[in-house]
Amino acid sequence: MSMHDPIADMLTRIRNAQMVGHTEVTMPASGLKGAIAKVLKDEDYIEDFATRENGAKRELAIGLKYYAGRPVIERIERVSKPGLRVYKGRDDIPRVMNGLGVAILSTSRGVMTDRKARADGVGGEVLCIVA
Repeated sequence: MSMHDPIADMLTRIRNAQMVGHTEVTMPASGLKGAIAKVLKDEDYIEDFATRENGAKRELAIGLKYYAGRPVIERIERVSKPGLRVYKGRDDIPRVMNGLGVAILSTSRGVMTDRKARADGVGGEVLCIVA
């Protein structure tokens, strides 16, 4: 069976693993998923991530982070979907919880947070929001 939205699958795996208290979650790897994981690591939402070889396939392993027994990521949602892409110009990039959360964007300069995109003066596709 083919997967229509691998980014939504990644976010759902993270959400589900945190609900049951797992310390690590694995998923099929891709360049975009790795870039999203790097942004999550840079913003201190996850412990670490690594790409592993599993036979002929690559897997992305993400170490989840908890504080006082609760997941650091309280909310992680897909914004732009295959059926409805959401693009925002540099002046219309959304603020998540008045700057407490981040929106992850795919821009012409790579995958970055909303703050970095505003600073660089670029817009792009809003992939997801994390708070």
